[in-house]
Amino acid sequence: MWIADNWKDYEVLDTSCGEKLERWGRYILLRPDPQVIWNTKKERKEWKHLNGHYHRSSKGGGEWEFFDLPQEWSIHYHSLTFHLKPFSFKHTGLFPEQAVNWDWFSDLIQKSGRPVKVLNLFAYTGGATISAAKAGASVTHVDASKGMVAWAKENAAASGLADAPIRYLVDDCVKFVERELRRGNTYDGIIMDPPSYGRGPKGEIWKIEDSIYPFIELTEKLLSDKPLFFLVNSYTTGLQPAVLTYMLNTAVARRRGGHVVSSEIGLPVSANGLVLPCGASGRWSSL
Repeated sequence: MWIADNWKDYEVLDTSCGEKLERWGRYILLRPDPQVIWNTKKERKEWKHLNGHYHRSSKGGGEWEFFDLPQEWSIHYHSLTFHLKPFSFKHTGLFPEQAVNWDWFSDLIQKSGRPVKVLNLFAYTGGATISAAKAGASVTHVDASKGMVAWAKENAAASGLADAPIRYLVDDCVKFVERELRRGNTYDGIIMDPPSYGRGPKGEIWKIEDSIYPFIELTEKLLSDKPLFFLVNSYTTGLQPAVLTYMLNTAVARRRGGHVVSSEIGLPVSANGLVLPCGASGRWSSL
């Protein structure tokens, strides 16, 4: 398992009864997590000193309950800054476990010793975008949500990257890739973090089990003649690491050579030294 254990401003304090107790900077949040199927003793004092609690509804969805939590605050990962705010469906605007992937491709970019173009698809609030830009890449950031793209720009500015070579686009990712192919554009690194289910800005339906493999095949055609990496993230239980490895081997490595490895990703839990699983990632690299 790849573990995002370099955080100082974020911490999983404990997990129990379908919830995870987290520290986001100064603030303690309690949020549901479907992986937490155990019922262990809640011995950390923070269980009783929450700043925010997301209550899941038995009818689906849920709502936040706040206790002295600002509308927005920031945390840092190395030299990167992220603006956080709780919004619908329990999210805060950041998936901290992805830091283990940020470190991986940032190292590849820095060691390449050449200009690197990166395409970040389903790019959300820009964690991967600003990590790649900080490492020296020029980045094209694509997401179907105008609000998420605006949030990504805020994170870039807060991280000292307001003038970095980042191109922000509000677009359907599949349609964007199709247009880039027609234009003849290529990229040295590709990142995709697709949702399990979603709709594009014009109602386009995305269902990951049906769409992900043909999309990887399509997007592989955008890789340059000397590509560095291809990263696919999954939060869908059916897309286990071995499935990601198989897809990347057949869709990318068969044509490009290189090396594929996939694994669960996770976050350390301070209360017991165990690791909370947080999905899976598949990595192809030319090295």
